[in-house]
Amino acid sequence: MRVLLLGAGGYLGRYVAEHLLADPAVQLTALGRGDDADVRFDLSTGSPGALTRFLNAVHPGVVINCAGATRGGARELTRHNTVAVATICESLRRSGCGARLVQLGCSSEYGPSQPGSSTAEDAVPRPGGPYGVSKLAATELVLGSGLDAVVLRVFSPVGPGTPAGSPLGRLAEAMRRAMQAGDGELKLSGLGVQRDFVDVRDVARAVHAASLSAAQGVVNIGSGRAVRLRDAAAVLARVAGFGGTLHEVDAPPGRGPHHALVGGPAGPPVEHVGGAAGYPYPDGCGSWQQADVRTARDRLGWRSRIALEESLADIWMEAACRI
Repeated sequence: MRVLLLGAGGYLGRYVAEHLLADPAVQLTALGRGDDADVRFDLSTGSPGALTRFLNAVHPGVVINCAGATRGGARELTRHNTVAVATICESLRRSGCGARLVQLGCSSEYGPSQPGSSTAEDAVPRPGGPYGVSKLAATELVLGSGLDAVVLRVFSPVGPGTPAGSPLGRLAEAMRRAMQAGDGELKLSGLGVQRDFVDVRDVARAVHAASLSAAQGVVNIGSGRAVRLRDAAAVLARVAGFGGTLHEVDAPPGRGPHHALVGGPAGPPVEHVGGAAGYPYPDGCGSWQQADVRTARDRLGWRSRIALEESLADIWMEAACRI
C-alpha cells in the first residue's frame, strides 16, 4: 500500500510514521515543510496544481493528513488548518490517483460539552475558539469534497513527545522544577478540568486502521473516559516519585491559563496547568470532554490500549531528562 503522509514531523505525525513504517506492506512517502520530509512542500502556500502533479507521479492509495497548527492567531490557524486542507482536497479531486483521504481532526471542533455526557459524532459542533473553528472548517471541506475520506476527531493526545505547553506538559515541568529545587509543596491551580486523554501511539493505530477501512464521515478517537487533571497530577506524582504535597489553590483574577502564576512571598509560585472556573480554556472545550467511541470500535475495530499511567510515565521520563 502506497501511503503519502503529510505532517510527518509533527507531534502526531511522528508516531503515525513510526507505526506505518513497522508495516512491511506499507510504502511510505513523507511530504512536509521540514528537512526530514522526503519531499518539501508547504500546504498552506503551495498550489493545488503542484500537489496534483506530485500525486499523479507517486500515485498513493492513501493520503494521511497530520499537518496543521495548534497555536497562533486566527489567520495563521486558518492558513495551516483550513486552506491547507482545501489544497489537499482540490488536488485529490484533480488527480487520477483515486486515493483515500484520512484527515486528523480534533475534539476542539465540538466545543464545550455537558458535564457527565459522552460526545458522539452526531453532536452539533460549537467550537469555542479559532483553533476549533479552523479545524471544523477543514472537516466540512473534507466531508463535502466527494472523496473517499474519513475524519478522525482526536480528543486529548498524550504520551511521549507531549508538548510542553499542554496541560500535562506544564504539570510535568512544574513537578520537575519542584523536585530539582527540593520543594516539599507544589502549588497548582486549574486542576478541575476533565479531558478524555488518548495515547499518541493509540492514535497512530487508529490512523492505520482508518487507512485500511471503508469508514467514511467522522470517527471519534479517545479513551471514552474523562479524567480530572487533579487525578492525573496525583498519578504523575506517584510515577515521578514526588514525595511532597500537591496543594490546589484558586487562580488569582486577571491571569489566563498560559501563565505560571506568581504566588505570595510566603510560598513558591502557583503553577496554572489548566482551565479554572471563570477563566478561558485554551482549547475552547470548557470544563468537560468525553468521547463516545463506539463508532471507532464498530467501524474501525479500534479501541485505546495504553493506560493513562503509562502515558504519564513516558511524559515524566522526558521531563526528568531535563533535570
